Amino acid sequence: MAGVTLMTARRPSLSLLLNGMRDRSPGLGASLLGGAVAAGLGLGSLAVLVLGLWISSPYPDSGPGGALRIAAALWLLAHGVELVRTDTLSGAPLPVGVTPLLLLALPVWLLYRAARDATDASAEPDAPPPVPAHTAWTGVVLGYLGVGVAAALYCSGGELRPEWGWVTACLPLVAASAAGAGVWSAHGRPREPVLGLLLTLPGPVRRLLFGSDARARVGTAVRAAGAGTAVLFGGGSLLLGVSLVLHGAAARASFLQLTEGWTGRFAVLLLGIALIPNAAVWSASYALGPGFALGTGHLVHPLASDPAPLLPPFPLLAAVPDAGAGTTLNWTAGLVPVAAGVTLACFVARGAAGRVAQEAQEARQEPRAPWSAGRTVGVLVLAALLCAAILALLAALSGGPLGVAALARFGPLWWQSGGAAALWLTVVGMPVTLTARAWRLRGRRARGTVPAQGTEPGGKRPMETGKGAAKGATGEATGEAAKGATKESAKEAAKPVVKETAKDSPKAAAKDQAKETQAKAAKAAKTPTRREEPPAKPTGNPPTPLTAPDEDERYEVLPAPDPFPSAWHDDVARATRWAALRAASTPLDTPDSSIIDEPAAPTWPPLSEPSPPSADHSRVPEPSPRTDTLHQPTEPPDSEAPH
Repeated sequence: MAGVTLMTARRPSLSLLLNGMRDRSPGLGASLLGGAVAAGLGLGSLAVLVLGLWISSPYPDSGPGGALRIAAALWLLAHGVELVRTDTLSGAPLPVGVTPLLLLALPVWLLYRAARDATDASAEPDAPPPVPAHTAWTGVVLGYLGVGVAAALYCSGGELRPEWGWVTACLPLVAASAAGAGVWSAHGRPREPVLGLLLTLPGPVRRLLFGSDARARVGTAVRAAGAGTAVLFGGGSLLLGVSLVLHGAAARASFLQLTEGWTGRFAVLLLGIALIPNAAVWSASYALGPGFALGTGHLVHPLASDPAPLLPPFPLLAAVPDAGAGTTLNWTAGLVPVAAGVTLACFVARGAAGRVAQEAQEARQEPRAPWSAGRTVGVLVLAALLCAAILALLAALSGGPLGVAALARFGPLWWQSGGAAALWLTVVGMPVTLTARAWRLRGRRARGTVPAQGTEPGGKRPMETGKGAAKGATGEATGEAAKGATKESAKEAAKPVVKETAKDSPKAAAKDQAKETQAKAAKAAKTPTRREEPPAKPTGNPPTPLTAPDEDERYEVLPAPDPFPSAWHDDVARATRWAALRAASTPLDTPDSSIIDEPAAPTWPPLSEPSPPSADHSRVPEPSPRTDTLHQPTEPPDSEAPH
């Protein structure tokens, strides 16, 4: 019984342990497995391709073991590892260091995906926490390097042998960088690792990168550098295609000369496709000016072409410009870096113009003030340097030796290509950036001015008459309260007229006439001439502008006039309202601040025969009832009534 009780007591704890093991996030073991699987997938893809070519070859030189060693050597070459070819006519080993960039993309992508999957970050709230960054990164890198070292040991006894110095340098560098990018992306791209790397930079560069809007400046520079690199790469690919078309006969002859069987030609075709990114980088370096080398002492650039006299027959090498001085057609390659500089400048100018409230709300970002001209130039220089660094790295990977002596150097020199790219992008991009920034700011200021409500194109604005008319009194404007100065001017202009009229007409007759005139005005106002629209009641609240880039900014004009004007603006209705307003304000000494100055020759309605003056001169007439369209004057105190 005690044993059953003990087992029953232990059962919940065992269940919790099993649930915890089931819900636990994968750790170092899963990361190691992910890195090994990524390396195995890359090796397996090349092995399947090489074995397929070996099987279909009519004259295989070696067995399946030799084909697998070649596949492992090609996999290492894709990481930038330099190989040594031992089976040569002279018997001396020859280096092979040109890395096909298309093959490099395969291991980089596999490593990136393996690191993201090893982190196991889920967006669901009840999901387990992700694997720590250092654990996932370490596991993926170690698992990948384990398979890489085994592949290097396996192919070290074949015809293509890896150089162990390059293995220890290139393989860990590619694995660490690609896995780090994957882990960083899986954790939401935090800023701390990037800022830690930026702290190692010199002081002037740190001052450029850090500040209140450092994230915006760095992000703009990175995007601009990526766009500039894409334009350079795309322009190089375009130059390569045009040159292949112009040298189509030579390219076809070299393709047919290399091998006879369809299997060999298919292998040559695959090799040419894998080297197309390399040729695009070479063409971009050619457009920048430094060009590229086709062996020691043989340079090819727009001003002159000095290709090697004994080039191996290969379709891509047949697209090299003809030997001799450059022509106008060769010089047009300079349009590629110009286009890259303009593109980079447009990206920088877009970021330099800042973001107003409406644009920031659409982009779900915070508003940002425009940058100064100096800061804009600094971001442009940073973007140019980043683009130059990327191009220099691609140039270094795309070239290398294909032998000794005359074949010791193929491809562009990385420092020349990078320096030329930085110079081109800075010189071309600086004036374009400043001009585009000024244009964007000018256009933004122009869009910030919107037409005033109640005005039409070609018509007079309410405040252009200079008489200080208050908008809220007549209801013709938007309902805004008149300013202090306008009120004072209206009072001063209305006082003498009101007093003079009060002396000439009796109060009782003025009261009766005011009621009769108000009734006529209300009847006339209800009879529209074109379209019946009830006049809007004036309110003290300002109207809501159609376009509000800033809450504190008030606009003066509307974007477009009303195509159907109301009868409220009719001349007859306007004259009637003037008469009603004057009649209602006749018995008062102090008019309301909202009375509008009358025109030079006001039209008064005919008055009936005045009745005898009343004996009670101290009585103040009652104000007329308030209508929907007019503000009635307020009743003055007894001390101001005329006696």
